[in-house]
Amino acid sequence: MKSATARRLKRFVLRQLDLGEYLKHPGDGRRWPQIPAGLLVWAQLVGFVLRETSFHALEALVRSRARRQLALSRGFGEDTLAYFTERLDLEPTRAALARLVRAAKRRKGFGGWIGLAVDGTSAGKSVRESCPLCRPLYNAEHKLIGHQHSLSLVSLVGGGLSLPVDVEPYGPLDSEMAASQRALGRVVKQLGRRFADYVVADGYYAGAPFLRQLTAWGLPALVRLKHNLPELAAAAQQRFAAQPAHEEIERGTDRIEIWDASDFDPWEGLDWTTVRVLRYRQHKRDGQVIEAYWLTNLKWQRVSSARLYDMAKSRWEVENQGFNDAKNRYGMAHIAHHQSQSIVARWLLLLLALTVERLYRLRYLHRGRRPPCTAIAFVRQLRLSLGSALSLDTG
Repeated sequence: MKSATARRLKRFVLRQLDLGEYLKHPGDGRRWPQIPAGLLVWAQLVGFVLRETSFHALEALVRSRARRQLALSRGFGEDTLAYFTERLDLEPTRAALARLVRAAKRRKGFGGWIGLAVDGTSAGKSVRESCPLCRPLYNAEHKLIGHQHSLSLVSLVGGGLSLPVDVEPYGPLDSEMAASQRALGRVVKQLGRRFADYVVADGYYAGAPFLRQLTAWGLPALVRLKHNLPELAAAAQQRFAAQPAHEEIERGTDRIEIWDASDFDPWEGLDWTTVRVLRYRQHKRDGQVIEAYWLTNLKWQRVSSARLYDMAKSRWEVENQGFNDAKNRYGMAHIAHHQSQSIVARWLLLLLALTVERLYRLRYLHRGRRPPCTAIAFVRQLRLSLGSALSLDTG
């Protein structure tokens, strides 16, 4: 791999991803800005990539000798970042994310079927309620022990490259379902109804209103079937228990048994003619067996059982490449500035940084015969590039 540097990464952002206009006009809401908005946005993007997520850490970086290697022309303080993110319009960053994933598809960055995975999580705890997004956090005895922030994430999955697309917060008087529908509605409007091939989600979303909304958008649904639909779950279990597996496939070292039927009756309120149910039993090498049921309106003539299994497993990408990476590696759980607009702005900038990093590392640097670079190796390269050469005094 050619040595990765922050300057090369910024050149990729400006030339290959064509985000120069966004960096010039990211939605700055300050009345009398003294420091260019593009500089503050780029500082936060490169900070996320370097896994330096607090405003204090960014201030230390931009006021150090590493500032030139970070492609930053001047330093600033953490108060500047707080003031800036409080007033940052969210829509230009959302539009930049949509533009990146559209360009990635146009340049054949995905392989196979592309799905939209949606799920909710919590990120950022606090002792006391400090903003309208704070939701009460209770222990097992229903005793208030603090507050947290919740969000719904929409991510592209199943195409060999997981990219987050949008995030929507929800406060104490809101719900994950409503937030997810708002986020999905924006994504469908920005990317177009024909961009993705399906929507995949956990059993929480297996309700008729959500599935009807997907039908109105022209998006096939693939949703986990659990006991929140007891009649359909019982019917599928009873039928498949009396039958041998319809098909067996292999994925790596795992052996998968699959049952698939397309003639189950829809429940009240669902406007599907029939419901297709897929059951799989995944036999792992260590003897562990994983079983799950999924429901969909995708026809067997269009999607085989084996492909439907792969599409169902793509839901875990929003957990592993979405929430786990964002919270454990890139600081989504850290509140840099506890103000509602600032929190959401930081979440969106984090998603943009994740998208830029993956497009650069997994698509741009992985051209030709070059092996893919791991995320940690890429971060190490960037960190090493921040050091300056030692100048020896030989006088």
